[in-house]
Amino acid sequence: MALQVKDRVSAYFDYFPPKSMGVAIVTQDSTSSQGSRKVLVASKDYQPGDLIYKEQPVATVLDNDLRRQGTYCTHCLRHIEKGMAIPSSPSEPFPSVWCSKDCQLKSRTQYHSLLFTLDPPLPPDVPTPPVSPQELEERRKAQSLFAEYLVKNGNAAPLLAAKFIARQVQNETSKLMASAPSTEIDYPTAEGGDYGLTDHLERLRFLEIVPSPEEMRLLTDVLQHALPGLEQFVTDERHAVLLGKMAYNAFGVCYGGGRTDKPETDKRPEDVEKTRTPYGTAKQIGCGLYVVSAYLVHSCAPNARPSFSNGTAELHLIANKPIKKGDEISVAYVDVTQHEGESAVDARTRRRKEIARGWRFACKCSKCMAESEAAETPTEGDVPETQKDESKVDSVLTSFEEKEGKI
Repeated sequence: MALQVKDRVSAYFDYFPPKSMGVAIVTQDSTSSQGSRKVLVASKDYQPGDLIYKEQPVATVLDNDLRRQGTYCTHCLRHIEKGMAIPSSPSEPFPSVWCSKDCQLKSRTQYHSLLFTLDPPLPPDVPTPPVSPQELEERRKAQSLFAEYLVKNGNAAPLLAAKFIARQVQNETSKLMASAPSTEIDYPTAEGGDYGLTDHLERLRFLEIVPSPEEMRLLTDVLQHALPGLEQFVTDERHAVLLGKMAYNAFGVCYGGGRTDKPETDKRPEDVEKTRTPYGTAKQIGCGLYVVSAYLVHSCAPNARPSFSNGTAELHLIANKPIKKGDEISVAYVDVTQHEGESAVDARTRRRKEIARGWRFACKCSKCMAESEAAETPTEGDVPETQKDESKVDSVLTSFEEKEGKI
């Protein structure tokens, strides 16, 4: 058994990401001094402006205020012209709209039906016990309470986590049932080795987060009333890790210059949810989880950038600078530009605070180090260079790779 675990752990990155994406994942010391970790490197040379790869998300979440307006697709995040939206049923507790029948089908099959409708969670030819009107009412109530919490909480991570769980259920069901509704897996998968969505997730880094007991209870109630027994797979520890992975790895989706009408929040700056976006989270329309792009490290002088130029949540990774085969690929997790009326010192302090608040490490990229050396005195309120990277990997993988000398 130990050998089987070792083989699965060590061979995973031989199959993932797909070679066609033009990148690979290797262990090395990050140039931003985030320590030894798995990073994305180029498999060939790229010039500025080159498209490195395209990637579809595993799950997306539209910003709360935009979802209520019904002007963006809640699946692909495309802007919808007036009168063209396909709305969810008025009886559903978490109103959604879609830009097309295709997005509606994918959304309902992958997660929406399980989380927010009274539809059977399994294909019709799967034998299931009859459901009484009382059980349906209990399911509806559980969904309504969870939807109310999502709106009140306002963060994307809880819904991203719930959608991810639903996608796992859908993927496993599809493997067993030939007649299950066909929804093409469009996110990158391993080219061999029989690895699935769970394998992708367990290798991603995460932050330690303590979810509220209310959130855990509401989510497990939804799962239990949809498919009794499913809630057993969402323990307190697993849910906390899943939330931490969503919080650490989600990318903000921003196109067309970004939005300028995001409502103000009364949360403390350190409590505001962050996503990886070089335009600033305030300009995003939503966010998504990308299983390859999650390995992109941060730099304040990145050699690549995420782009959503087709107006959906499909991420296009574009080279900013010449990139040689084997080079680590980096992006900016935050807005690293110097704003009008802001000194270079102020800009450095701002972006480093954002990095520390969102991802809990002190950036030591070449730009930060050069500006630090040029400064005559330490900047008040700046993030200490000694702050350690607080992100983690799952304990089983950590134990194996430490023995192998890979981390």
